[in-house]
Amino acid sequence: MVTGLVLVKLLPGKEKQTLAKLKTLKSIVHMSAVFGRWDLVLDMETEDLPTLSNFVVQEIRSIPGVLSTETLVTTSI
Repeated sequence: MVTGLVLVKLLPGKEKQTLAKLKTLKSIVHMSAVFGRWDLVLDMETEDLPTLSNFVVQEIRSIPGVLSTETLVTTSI
């Protein structure tokens, strides 16, 4: 199991439509709205790193209203 945080920047005026679509994606475990450079932080869980990468590129970035993303792969300390 691979976990990661995906930081998402949204296009102004498209937030509600984009959030509705993101809420339908099952690999997103939790979603938080934040203030600052990013608009959302998505907690993700996938089988492996290639699956996480493909999910971000093919599912999240393809949603109208998603301006940019940054993915942080988590590790244990």
